[in-house]
Amino acid sequence: MQVVHSYGLSAAHWLAVLRIGLGLWWLESWRHKDKRGWLQRGTGIDWAKGVAAKHRWSAVRGSFDRIVAPRPRAMAYVVVSAELALGLGLTVGLLSAVALAAGLLLNLLYFVLMIHDWAEQGQNLMMALISLVALLAMSWQTWSLDSLFFSGAWY
Repeated sequence: MQVVHSYGLSAAHWLAVLRIGLGLWWLESWRHKDKRGWLQRGTGIDWAKGVAAKHRWSAVRGSFDRIVAPRPRAMAYVVVSAELALGLGLTVGLLSAVALAAGLLLNLLYFVLMIHDWAEQGQNLMMALISLVALLAMSWQTWSLDSLFFSGAWY
């Protein structure tokens, strides 16, 4: 089935708007982080450690203790760098499928870790949903470096 009507832009263009908006959302997540606190003082991972310690699911507590807690500095760099990379990749449309899949996974991890924080749940679920839709609809077909490099067309 092909979409025939759309307001203002084609469906492919609206999907590109969705992808770019998601990228800007990731960039805002990166921008508002206290990078000095996260990367030098470990504030972000310390906060997450407190959340994980009180988590109702033992699998989350155990996984955090095995994977994140032994390497807080490296994990802080992973989180901060991932949010920047996702934001840039989705905004300009470079390696979009990889960025959408990685963003979906990161949002699901955030969702599971912060299962008790209802303020964060809406954001993580909406970002995950946008990632899924943009991935399955191949939102990089328009207004992306992917479309320029792999099809030779920017349109």
